[in-house]
Amino acid sequence: MTEAIVAQNAPYPVEVEAGKSYFWCACGKSASQPFCDGSHQGTSILPQKFTADEAKKIYFCGCKKTANSPMCDGSHNG
Repeated sequence: MTEAIVAQNAPYPVEVEAGKSYFWCACGKSASQPFCDGSHQGTSILPQKFTADEAKKIYFCGCKKTANSPMCDGSHNG
């Protein structure tokens, strides 16, 4: 299994739209953080789909160590 790369040691705040799907980069290689750009090719790490149930600001994990993916759980602090 390939290890995820830390994209940043902070969450990515994103205003999401109700009903829209987002693909969170789980590998850390994407140049379009926090979203997937296909850079995971050749790894065993796949992006995670997130569909917003309402319009609001959410915090996508940047360190890729969250236990609550794709949301930040504060793992970057430890």
